[in-house]
Amino acid sequence: MSEEVEVDYGPLTGLIGKWSGDKGLDIAPEIEGQEESEYYETLEFSPIGLVTNVDTQDLAGLYYRQIVQDKADDEFIHNQTGYLLWDAQTKTVINSFTIPRGLCTLAAGIYNGETDENGRTVLTFKASHDDPNWTIIQSPFMSRMARSLSFDMKLVFGEGFLRYEQMTLIDIFGRNFEHTEHNELTLNN
Repeated sequence: MSEEVEVDYGPLTGLIGKWSGDKGLDIAPEIEGQEESEYYETLEFSPIGLVTNVDTQDLAGLYYRQIVQDKADDEFIHNQTGYLLWDAQTKTVINSFTIPRGLCTLAAGIYNGETDENGRTVLTFKASHDDPNWTIIQSPFMSRMARSLSFDMKLVFGEGFLRYEQMTLIDIFGRNFEHTEHNELTLNN
C-alpha cells in the first residue's frame, strides 16, 4: 500500500468521507415470520492508497466501517468492517467485509460507468456460497444455524447522497429467508 503516488479510486472516489442516515429498515428472520426494525447508522470510507498484488494487479482501496443502531433503543445491531477495491484494468469493484458473527464475504461486480436517472454512480456487488470466486465464508456454527447462501448489494451515490439496498439469502429456521436492509445517508464532511 502506498500513498506516495496519485491514486485513481475510479467510481469509489465519491464515497470518501463520513456518512450518516436515519431512514434504515432491516427485515430479519424470526422463528415464525419476520421482524422489521428501523435503524440509523454511520458509514465511513477512508482511502488506503494503492495495493499491488504479485507485481501485476493494482487495486485502489477504501477502508470502511459501518455502525448500525436500532432506533427503538439505540442498541448496536450491526458492526461491519471492510474494504472497497477498484481494479481499473478489469473494471471490477470488490467489497471485502467481515461481520463479527463468524462471517466473511467477498462480493464483486463490473462497473462500466452505470448511473441512475439523476446521474449518480451505481455499483452492484454479488457473492454466493457456491461461487468459487466471489463467496461467503462462515463459522461452523453459522453454517449450521443461519447459513448465508447469497449476498446482493446495490450502492447509488453522488452529490452528498448515498442509498444502498442489500439482500442476504439465509437458510434459517428450516427455510430460506431474504434478509433485507436499505438506508439513505448524507455526507457529513
